Amino acid sequence: MKKSDLISKSLSYDFLIIGTGLSGLSAALYAAKFGKVCIVTKSSIDESNSYWAQGGIAAAVDEDDSVESHFKDTISAGSDLNNLDAVKIMVSEGFERVSELIQNGMKFDSDESGFDLGIEGGHSKRRVLHALGNETGKAVVDFLAKEIEKNKNISILENTSVIELFSDNKTCFGGLVQCDKQKSKIAISAKATILATGGACGIYYNSTNPSSTSGDGIAMGINAGAYATDMEFVQFHPTVFFKDGSKNFLISEAIRGEGAILTNHSGKAFMENYSKNKELASRDIVSKAIFNEMKMNGEKNVFLSLKHLNPSLIKSRFKNTFELCLREGLDITKEDIPVAPAAHYILGGIRTDLFSRTNIANLYACGEVACSGAHGANRLASNSLLECLVFAKRAVDSALEFSRKNLSIPNKIKKRSNEISLISSEKKLERLLSFKVSISQVVNNYVGILRNKKDLLLALNEISSIKKKDLDENDIIDNRIMNLKTISYLIAKSALLREESRGCHMREDFSSKNSKWLKHINWKINNGTLRFSYTNH
Repeated sequence: MKKSDLISKSLSYDFLIIGTGLSGLSAALYAAKFGKVCIVTKSSIDESNSYWAQGGIAAAVDEDDSVESHFKDTISAGSDLNNLDAVKIMVSEGFERVSELIQNGMKFDSDESGFDLGIEGGHSKRRVLHALGNETGKAVVDFLAKEIEKNKNISILENTSVIELFSDNKTCFGGLVQCDKQKSKIAISAKATILATGGACGIYYNSTNPSSTSGDGIAMGINAGAYATDMEFVQFHPTVFFKDGSKNFLISEAIRGEGAILTNHSGKAFMENYSKNKELASRDIVSKAIFNEMKMNGEKNVFLSLKHLNPSLIKSRFKNTFELCLREGLDITKEDIPVAPAAHYILGGIRTDLFSRTNIANLYACGEVACSGAHGANRLASNSLLECLVFAKRAVDSALEFSRKNLSIPNKIKKRSNEISLISSEKKLERLLSFKVSISQVVNNYVGILRNKKDLLLALNEISSIKKKDLDENDIIDNRIMNLKTISYLIAKSALLREESRGCHMREDFSSKNSKWLKHINWKINNGTLRFSYTNH
């Protein structure tokens, strides 16, 4: 064992929060009222999915709207697989959490008549609050980040990777982290550890997520003994800018809410052939429709037309999208936007109860890394930021109730952590990058919008080509390779097991819903092996 691989420092906090998206930041601010908080992020605050979220936050704040209506729309989008209690909590407490944000000074876009509410796919009412036009995530994250910087009870470790959680498969004691700049290991003990790391869709080659969003938190939770569930449900955003040689970026669903129309290469609008709600159908329906049009016509994209909309509306309400397209030589007030679906949001994750608790004591999860069942088989647009706010507070409240004892990291766990090697060769780093690229292409090609048994078996064969015996469990790079393999395997294998089409999981060979599949696929490590089980819905 090299001296440089030994734990160089030990820190102790009341709360360890991993991730700096909306769930992590809001949990940290609330937790700071009750104790010392450490936030860890492997990049920086502006690298989270929350930061890049364009649409907004859905909440029934309008007089003509109601929590009941929001509840019904969420259930309808979720294709009968939602946890009804989780939905009730999300839409009712979500209203309270959004109201608190506003009272604390968060500014959402408004005019003389009140909030300028948007409407997106699957919503029956205008209820989407937005800020800075279509840069809501950035506005909310920046707002919370400024509050956090002023808070003396909160420490932030940026550019710091979590190597593993300290767990004996029954209790979580904190986590082992690597400070990338110092190349040193730090042991952080905590009364409560909250996973808020985001999702896993960066594992796909075509994705709206940063490539760093590759399911680290889900893998961490599984390795600590937690359950993962619903991993087959990967939501594709229908409209992502697509142009050969250009960087893809998300085109907000709110644009369709204001009247933009999807057309094929013949210039014909097609959504009326797929849904009575046309462009405002839920994401699974719109993504499948676009995929079908592309497949039928042998094209790589369709188009989103805004030419009939008021140019001043486009330039103000969708300023960010207008400017991004202009950089690509496209004036969207006069020209159509080439778009195609891309992996956007994973519905599955670390299984939690209604209080953000996992099956491991003192370990909590909230936001996209978690699966409370609130979204069912398909997330309603702009419910993600709402979920973050609601279940982040619930995680802290749970921790206050159940995790007040000081926890010391068992010597057996510390000894194992000292054995993990930080220094890897360039060859190992190249191997990680190569594996990441190949896995991203495999899931993109074989575990996409429309799936079938043949493709899923091909994916599993490719994923299984990396054998556990060829990896060193004490090497940090090999650990990351194993985590990538775990997440891609869970998505593909779960998709193979679920022999039906429901929500954003669509099978060519099982094209309809089947009541036999009103159940969830759960995963847990048992004696070193990933094993699945079913729970009835």
